[in-house]
Amino acid sequence: MSAALTQLQDRIGYAFRDANLLATAVTHPSWLQDHPGETETNQRLEFLGDAVLQLVLTEALFHHFPADREGELSQRRASLTKGVFLFQLARELGLDACLRLGRSEESGGGRTRAAALEDAFEAVVGALYLDSDLPTARRVVLGIYGPLAERLSYATADNPKGRLQELVQPRHGNDALRYEVTRTEGADHARAYEVSVFLLTRHLGTGRGTSKKLAEEAAAHEALKTLGA
Repeated sequence: MSAALTQLQDRIGYAFRDANLLATAVTHPSWLQDHPGETETNQRLEFLGDAVLQLVLTEALFHHFPADREGELSQRRASLTKGVFLFQLARELGLDACLRLGRSEESGGGRTRAAALEDAFEAVVGALYLDSDLPTARRVVLGIYGPLAERLSYATADNPKGRLQELVQPRHGNDALRYEVTRTEGADHARAYEVSVFLLTRHLGTGRGTSKKLAEEAAAHEALKTLGA
């Protein structure tokens, strides 16, 4: 087993009995192009992991928010399982270092591609379930998420940069957005920044703020308006 997969097990707090299951969970379909003797990728495990993740979070939210109606619970679950959020969790776990990719996908930036990391996260959950049982999968998944109220606070906060990323990612990938400081004004104690955001080479918006972070958020707001979101 690779050092990256050993570290992954340490991070999630679970040691796989069947190391092949974990290896399959991080095997991108492109791997088979360069390894014709192998036949399994993580696609089937992703399918299973998605269902396990939905069940575990549905049950946890049901108990955590007893006053919520069905629609409110569904919205909370959607916030915790949307692609950009699973991508974040995958990065936190270091799944990018664990992926098994074909040479072409590797050279094309596949290790940082959001879709590949989202799929791998769900596949790891599926592999975990097959290697153990539902109570263990529940414990590990909820351990990865941590306090759900805190995760939900982040996932549902007004986060224009996150919303913009989520909007453009499916079509253009994770690295298509670029923020560039175009102007700074004022003394050190009263600095003002102007930041422009670009989608590849297309200028989407410009924002100003007393910090780069605030200026980037303002630029992202303008970009969302430009894209009609």
